[in-house]
Amino acid sequence: MRLVKVVVFLTLSFITTLALAQDRIVPYSEIPAGIKSYVAKHFPKHNVIQSKIDMDGLSKQYEITLSDGIELTFNNKKQIIEIDGKSKLPDSVIPKKIRDFVAKNYPKNVITEWKIDGRRQQVGLDNDLDLEFKKNGDFIKIDN
Repeated sequence: MRLVKVVVFLTLSFITTLALAQDRIVPYSEIPAGIKSYVAKHFPKHNVIQSKIDMDGLSKQYEITLSDGIELTFNNKKQIIEIDGKSKLPDSVIPKKIRDFVAKNYPKNVITEWKIDGRRQQVGLDNDLDLEFKKNGDFIKIDN
């Protein structure tokens, strides 16, 4: 009997987790104005291909896919947390200190990815090298 209760509890927990963890494609018109403003400012020549709300428990993320395969991720505070592209990202989305470091140390490469996570930022270069920086832009290490 006790085993049955445990199995039922685990099954219900699993179903609840699945119900809370959802990706939902939504019309771009349902995306918050602050996110739309960011996209228009930094990616004016790109079209929005898809907009999605990713619910993971109580956490919400907004994922925007642009033409040219660029993917933008915003947190529940509507702040950009990740940009993943196939070609050079606009200078306006990369902090100046990081852009300057890359230009000086990797002059033949361009930044194709950027993300911020807590106290660190990371950029990916077109040569598949990942560089890690403090939140203030100070270089930490090459992250392989």
